[in-house]
Amino acid sequence: MTNDVLDLPLREVADLLRRRVVSPLELVRNALERIRDQEPRLNAFARLTESRAILAAEQAERELAAGFWRGELHGVPVAVKDLYDIAGLPTTCSSKVRHDHIADDDSACVERLLAAGAVIVGMTHTHEFAYGIMTPTTGNPWNVAHIPGGSSGGSGATVAARGCFMAMGTDTGGSIRIPASVCGVVGLKPTFGRVSRFGIASLSWSLDHAGPIARTVGDCATTLNVLAGYDSRDPGSADVPVDDYLVELEHGVQGLRIGVPSNFFFARVDPEVEQLVRHAISTLQVEGAEIVDVKIPMAEMISPVEFGLCMPEASAYHRDMIHSRAELYQPDVRTFLEAGMLLPAVDYIAAQRQRTLIQREWQAMFRGIDAIIGPSVPVAATRRNEMMINWPDGTEEPISQVYVRLSAPANVTGLPSVSLPCGFCQSGLPVGFQIIGRPFGEARILRIARAYERLFQWGAVKPPC
Repeated sequence: MTNDVLDLPLREVADLLRRRVVSPLELVRNALERIRDQEPRLNAFARLTESRAILAAEQAERELAAGFWRGELHGVPVAVKDLYDIAGLPTTCSSKVRHDHIADDDSACVERLLAAGAVIVGMTHTHEFAYGIMTPTTGNPWNVAHIPGGSSGGSGATVAARGCFMAMGTDTGGSIRIPASVCGVVGLKPTFGRVSRFGIASLSWSLDHAGPIARTVGDCATTLNVLAGYDSRDPGSADVPVDDYLVELEHGVQGLRIGVPSNFFFARVDPEVEQLVRHAISTLQVEGAEIVDVKIPMAEMISPVEFGLCMPEASAYHRDMIHSRAELYQPDVRTFLEAGMLLPAVDYIAAQRQRTLIQREWQAMFRGIDAIIGPSVPVAATRRNEMMINWPDGTEEPISQVYVRLSAPANVTGLPSVSLPCGFCQSGLPVGFQIIGRPFGEARILRIARAYERLFQWGAVKPPC
């Protein structure tokens, strides 16, 4: 087997594994070798799980030889963010605060991945406790002097760099879609409650989502087929029937109505980003989608509600640790946590009420349309030492707000959203656009995304790393 196999999409490799053209053991060993070669520059992994991965690959080899195929993840090297518990291993959340935490049980997603035969090769770096958009430990595979996004930066970086075929992320304000966009891959945030968060360290319980980052839309759909479903151990889990997300994937966009926001999503966006996203919209229109103008309701309230919910919920989760181990937190995360403790309860209740109003207004907006489209983030990956964006109108905006601004609506509303690449800036850095759909409408937004991806396979372009 050549290393070229590592460059293929997950679903193509799954077929090679099923037909025994490729050995799971050799595939996993090659993936681990590539990761080790890249780590000195990329630093995408908090830890590798080499011995476990080799044992799992050997088991997959035996099962496939016996004609027992668990599905398209069987024998495929994948990774999980360092928030997901794996029984017997540390879950440190890329933080010194949790250096001594050993998981007793597998998280729900890890259970499902292992049951599907996936081989977990390691746990990827996150911005500490998922509380940030930079993942400062990790470099962007397109240019390691730039951020990989966050908080699932390690997952986005290793998938883009062909270290593994899929990596799990979490998304509280955009933390799957931000790294997917700036690393040039596909990231799917399902509907709130669609994928269990049991066994995942929380940032903000009412905004947290779990989902995959992969190189193609089909690979995300395949992974969601494994992950989706009700779990009574997660209080936010929704007991809603699960679709087969591959059934309508190739149906195209003929007859679908897609909303393009006339406000909010294209305000304070880099011109290169806007041009590439609008070209993607035009492409879908040529393919048969009906493009309609929509106005985003209560747009000015989305960011205040996002932070008004996230900050106190995060501080509540960290209350004991911040009192006993405050000195071990990174300064930026500690500042956010201490600030969250100062927010009055009445402000948190007000944010909850505003969210309910936003959700109602968005439900009305979606009457008569299948999805809306806009940029995933306003700018491509910034340099790792940049803290502010200077806009042409003279305003300055902290990058912690810049990157969350366009992704937060899908967290506040709980709606499904997928980010996929739509080209590159002149600097050579990738740009992504996102499709937001109706509740539990993952199949529809994946179908739209795939209609574009069929024509422009940006995810097949390999980064310099």
